[in-house]
Amino acid sequence: MSKARRFTGWHMTTILVAFFAVVITVNIVMARFALSTFGGTVVENSYVASQHYNEWLARAAAQDRLGWDKSATLDADRHIELAVGSQGRPLDGLATTATLSHPLGQLPARAVHFAPAADGRLISRETVPAGRWRLDLSVRHGADEARYRIDLQ
Repeated sequence: MSKARRFTGWHMTTILVAFFAVVITVNIVMARFALSTFGGTVVENSYVASQHYNEWLARAAAQDRLGWDKSATLDADRHIELAVGSQGRPLDGLATTATLSHPLGQLPARAVHFAPAADGRLISRETVPAGRWRLDLSVRHGADEARYRIDLQ
């Protein structure tokens, strides 16, 4: 019959050191993943952004009242095909401002220019590189303006 071993202070010290070593290692690994995968900011200054929140809500409500529908797709050559219409008909004479950015901010943003195509659609002059991209689009028709954020893949 073997004798039971005593639990000493060295055992407790080993357990505590091992526990905190695991916790610190996991924290360092997670922080490294977080810093290496997110390269941008959501807003530059959250306090200033909060001061404009009600204005943004009013602008969104005004945009909803326009009743515009938009469709943005990529064709086989990776050009953006954009259609903006109202009540099933395309809007003519649109002015657009668009920026294509990588959702994680790892690649620089680039401007996108559109040219009119058949049946009221607009086609981007630039191609979209492979991968996930976010299109920030501002569309003006006369005095009316709508802003969209579209994910492309």
